[in-house]
Amino acid sequence: MQVAVLVSGGVDSSVALALLKQQGHAVTAFYLKIWLEDELSYLGICPWQEDLSYVQAVCAQLEVPLQIVSLQKEYFDHVVAHTIAQVKAGRTPNPDILCNSRIKFGMFVEYMQTLPHTYDAIASGHYAQVALVDGIAQLYRAPDEIKDQTYFLSYLTQQQLAKLLFPIGHLRKEQVRELAEQFDLPNKIRKDSQGICFLGKLKFSDFIKHYLGERPGDLIEYETGAVLGRHNGFWYYTIGQRQGIGLSGGPWYVVAKDTQRNEIFISRTYHDHDKQRNELTIAECNWIAGVASRDGNYLVKLRHGPQMHHAHVQMVDGGSFKITLANHDQGIASGQFAVIYDGQICIGAGIIV
Repeated sequence: MQVAVLVSGGVDSSVALALLKQQGHAVTAFYLKIWLEDELSYLGICPWQEDLSYVQAVCAQLEVPLQIVSLQKEYFDHVVAHTIAQVKAGRTPNPDILCNSRIKFGMFVEYMQTLPHTYDAIASGHYAQVALVDGIAQLYRAPDEIKDQTYFLSYLTQQQLAKLLFPIGHLRKEQVRELAEQFDLPNKIRKDSQGICFLGKLKFSDFIKHYLGERPGDLIEYETGAVLGRHNGFWYYTIGQRQGIGLSGGPWYVVAKDTQRNEIFISRTYHDHDKQRNELTIAECNWIAGVASRDGNYLVKLRHGPQMHHAHVQMVDGGSFKITLANHDQGIASGQFAVIYDGQICIGAGIIV
């Protein structure tokens, strides 16, 4: 096949590229440049330059053509601006999910349609699997529960999934590392990137400070109403957060936020019965098969990682769904995505309201 491969400079996408070429496909690598230099100038670094150097080295070794695609304005308009607005409203967005649905497999697909060359498929180094079942593209979890990235792909549509290949989705991370050694890739010992995809090495708090600044307010003990300290703005905190509160006598947890009064409520007894949380409502749902989920029992992820909840999902009204978890989760926060699974199949996702 003629395959367009999205590469990032990391080991996963590089191994995906090498595997496709080994299998005999005609591959072209595409590196998406999404950051505007002036958006990073306040930190004095350009993290994409190191990534691109690895991409170029890998493509040169594998003798694969490389195209650099600039989607900076699209990225800012469709991911960064939305993230800033959500944080300012007191919610906890997930820009990675938006990056996949709106940019990597959204705007990039539109860009490909302008090229004189036609590609049969788009590939990436995600840990996930796609299979056609009765003509419907199904998104399956990867066997590596820790690396599984179906959470981040849960907002993709049928049209997007149908053309996707995930060459390493059936592998575990250690197997991918072994393949990188076998291929002797230039980035074979490069560490995995941590944190949010669109920030790379940057701290989310630095990113937020650049756009929203600081607004001092009170840290209040949830049980007593006592003011225990000060914070620099409610947008730096999310429900369930433990790190960064900066008070002794803890551990302290964020249990509530008042965005109008710029107050953060904290507690040392976060897991007590009066603060247990096991219900949430989701809206703006994306159902991968194109049909809304039936009421019933499913598995639910509230964040990337191996933890999954047994849950009951029920439609309420206007396309909203109520989710009741079998166990409690103290980190439920509005703006986050809840992703729903029927066994190994990721069937869709919605935004917690």
